[in-house]
Amino acid sequence: MPADQDASAWGESPDEATFAQGRLPGRTYASTSFIINRPSSRDLGQPARFVHKVFDTDGETRVVYDGTEWLISETPRGRYQIKLLVAREAGAVKELWIQRVPSAGSPENVKVLANLRREDAGRLVELLRNLDCIPIEGCKAVTVDDALVRDLFADPDSLVAIYRQDPARFRKLITDDEAARDVVALTYRRNQVEHFRRLLNDSDFFDREVATHKDSRRESVWQRFFEQNPWILGVTLAGQLVTSWNHDKLEQVVAGPSVAGAGKRIDALMRTAGRIRSMIFAEFKRHDAHLLHKEHRSGCWSPSEDLAGGVAQAQGTVYRAVRAIGERLADAAPDGSELPGQFTYLIRPRSFLIVGQLTDLKGESGGDHVDRIRSFELYRRQLEEPEVITYDELLARAEWFVTTSADAD
Repeated sequence: MPADQDASAWGESPDEATFAQGRLPGRTYASTSFIINRPSSRDLGQPARFVHKVFDTDGETRVVYDGTEWLISETPRGRYQIKLLVAREAGAVKELWIQRVPSAGSPENVKVLANLRREDAGRLVELLRNLDCIPIEGCKAVTVDDALVRDLFADPDSLVAIYRQDPARFRKLITDDEAARDVVALTYRRNQVEHFRRLLNDSDFFDREVATHKDSRRESVWQRFFEQNPWILGVTLAGQLVTSWNHDKLEQVVAGPSVAGAGKRIDALMRTAGRIRSMIFAEFKRHDAHLLHKEHRSGCWSPSEDLAGGVAQAQGTVYRAVRAIGERLADAAPDGSELPGQFTYLIRPRSFLIVGQLTDLKGESGGDHVDRIRSFELYRRQLEEPEVITYDELLARAEWFVTTSADAD
């Protein structure tokens, strides 16, 4: 059935052209409400009404081929009308027509140029509603599911519930938005810094972390944490950008059967980024280890067993690695062959020992113990390798990095 006849079946007057010719472009016309009485309609018995809007054009250019030549002609000013049938509730478009209105006095009726039924009409209306949310500027193409936008507009407070129903749709939005990816990355790092702080300051929380893994060594908690967050070491340990040697695992064998061949393990094997890359070693000891042992002479405190032992372990590991590997190590392809021109150098490689906290240097009353602080600082400043960093110093660097990143945004 043609759409103009169909409109009559819905209950509207068949003299569509006369009404359309008399309407003003600056107004929107809504008919009186009526009850849908078509037995075949899913909206049978529901209230409905028609909404009209007319548009006057400045004229159209027509090109016609008469068999010998193309003829170009200008038509007089024309009028178009958009008609919508809304049913059940406000904004629920059941059908939409785009019509061409004949000039006054013409025997013709309106001509239907397009007729969109329920789902398609709704999509067009959604498009027009969503235009305000689409920015003019954008360096990348973005695709958004209509259902996602519809659910969000229906209840903006249900954003979390919508995400849980279909996280993939939200991830698609994020991957197409560079700014969103930055926000997600920064939020993740903030959360990891807070996790770092709890590991240091909440002993019960740390014990639960130990209990959740098969490896019950307390140092293993830090091993796993830094494997999940190599950025903390990469941007805070050294003045250069440091990246993991292996993206999957920080801990590597560097002597005996090692990365050079195919042993001595190092907790974190890394290298600097840039044209010339250098290997970097790091050892993790307990965060609750004491930094000093006892007052050896008045005002002079000796290093603790954890500190001195960690230094000896790091030095021995680096020494054996340099002897086993040599001055440089070529990157290998999956088939075992060397990658041309890609080397990592071991020319007096830097090494780090991460152990304890500076709070261990406080006195009984909680204030600074100057002799302890002096003894610790003199000891670690005289070390060429490894460089000693406490966990709370590493946390402070990570907090500074996240804060300055947020300020930059």
